Amino acid sequence: MNGSGFSKLNRLLLALALLLIVSQPAFAEKRVALVLGNSAYRNTAALANPVNDASVMATTLKNAGFDVVDFRKDLPAVETRRALREFADLARDADIALVYYAGHGIEVDGANYLIPVDARLERDTDVYDEAFSLDRILVAIEPARKLRLVILDACRDNPFAKTMKRTLATRAIGQGLAKVEPTSPNVLIAYSAKAGSTAADGDGKNSPFTIALSKFLPTPGLDVRRAFGYVRDEVLKTTNNRQEPFVYGSLGGEDVPLVPAPAKPAPAAAAAPIAPAPTPQSEARRDYELALQIGNKSAMNAFLAQYPSGYYANLARLQLEKFTAEDARIAATEKARLAEQERARLAAEGAQKAQQAKAEADAKAAEAARLAAERAKQVAQEQAAAAEQKRQADSALADRAAANKAPTDQAATPAAAAPPAPPASPEKTTTVAALSPGSPEADVVKSVQTELRRVGCLTGAVDGDWNAASQRSLTLFNRYAGTKLDIKTASVDTLDAVKLKQSRVCPLLCEHGYKADGDRCTRIVCAEGSFLNDDNECEKRRERKPVVKRDGDERPSRRDRERAFHPQREPQVPAAEIPRPQGRARAEGGGSGQIMCDAYLCRPVRRGCHLEYRGGGGPGGNTGNVEVCN
Repeated sequence: MNGSGFSKLNRLLLALALLLIVSQPAFAEKRVALVLGNSAYRNTAALANPVNDASVMATTLKNAGFDVVDFRKDLPAVETRRALREFADLARDADIALVYYAGHGIEVDGANYLIPVDARLERDTDVYDEAFSLDRILVAIEPARKLRLVILDACRDNPFAKTMKRTLATRAIGQGLAKVEPTSPNVLIAYSAKAGSTAADGDGKNSPFTIALSKFLPTPGLDVRRAFGYVRDEVLKTTNNRQEPFVYGSLGGEDVPLVPAPAKPAPAAAAAPIAPAPTPQSEARRDYELALQIGNKSAMNAFLAQYPSGYYANLARLQLEKFTAEDARIAATEKARLAEQERARLAAEGAQKAQQAKAEADAKAAEAARLAAERAKQVAQEQAAAAEQKRQADSALADRAAANKAPTDQAATPAAAAPPAPPASPEKTTTVAALSPGSPEADVVKSVQTELRRVGCLTGAVDGDWNAASQRSLTLFNRYAGTKLDIKTASVDTLDAVKLKQSRVCPLLCEHGYKADGDRCTRIVCAEGSFLNDDNECEKRRERKPVVKRDGDERPSRRDRERAFHPQREPQVPAAEIPRPQGRARAEGGGSGQIMCDAYLCRPVRRGCHLEYRGGGGPGGNTGNVEVCN
């Protein structure tokens, strides 16, 4: 009895074990995730959404069946490094390792750094000590076997970049995050916004990027590259084409879903699939669109290795030419920057004229090569954009023809044999945005305006509006820098060209009364006894020499002496100060108003008398005048 009961128990346990084995996937993958969210920054304004976004992503990954989801929030630098070290141990035997980060990020000299909540970043070199680089995260997930995925919702407008001091004028501090090219296989790095641009936090509790991630990433059986394509389309639609997520890296030809597809029951022998098998053209189209979504040379080379000829192979080669031209432009830009830096160094150190002349020639040659690379890149981009627009038009016509044919095929097919409808979102045809250049995004415009202010060509506000004042500032830059940039739009190429200039380009113009002092105007203060003339220069004021007067001199003045010898002359003084002779004569009893003078005194002529000249005169008492009375 006991033996029989034991045997039945063993059979029951064996049946349960077999049932569990059959119900689980044949090869269960180990999936681990580290989710970081930094909102409570201590040395700058707090962010509203990162912790909320990280919480949503942690819940999404847990519901998707991840084996480990380590959720951390508002970590300082030391605890962040400890969390990465612990997660690296979890990733050693994992198939899929995922790191999600929401918070502040910064680009310094082309390298990306994620900022913990206790960072100060007073100088540009502080990022090496107080922040942690993107490479540190890649090291933590490197042991994963199948997929290493990093998702960065960190392309915000960083306040540290505006306040930190530059220890070296040539050290570049960019907006958003820099473009990366992973060197390890099976690595994908997803940005919430394209390299060099910033992302929006959204008007709600979560960012548009995180909302789209939680919607598409956990779709069972959906390839992770296609999932990020749907995320991109969703964010572009939500932000009215202002924010474009981007994925860097490449995977192999097999689908890599983040969540495995559910096990499908074996179909009955009589239920043969009715759907037609995919054609080579449709498969090439699907793989080309995936490569286009990834958007790098590795993806296009992998596509050409599988499809070396045909319509989509020609499109892939055009895309490769565009990527090659872009790499050449970046290399030429960097070479021109280094040549300009060397020229400025030799000039500052007062090197020999021959060395300065050679450096000047090298800088001009590098600048010419940069302009040529920019033109070649523009041509390649226009060719690829035109081909892509034609492909989209042809694909749209084919899709409409297939849609019109579908009702006829469905009517001829029994209802019982119709396959179940797939989920709506994952099976939509991928919409690839045209590559033709459109209106500049506000963050690119702000970046160009900021650089134009730095080189002294823009005096207006940095408001993201490419208006007439901004176009005039770019015109001034072209004039003084010797460039021929298009003033109608603010592009990434324009931003790169302005960034090459390490010092002021446009001269500083100051109003009257001010002078240029470095990068600002200061008031001119003249020394005591000087004044500011019309030429904006201090001029010494001319002082009037004082007239020396003798005090206590009792000698008669020259006018008194002339009056004594020539009494007939009118005094040359105002009439109000000296009384007229007639008035004095009337007061003394005279009537003619004439004065009779001899050697001793002068008196008025008596009433009824007058003077007549009889000859003579002069000193000695003979006046020559005789008083004649009637």
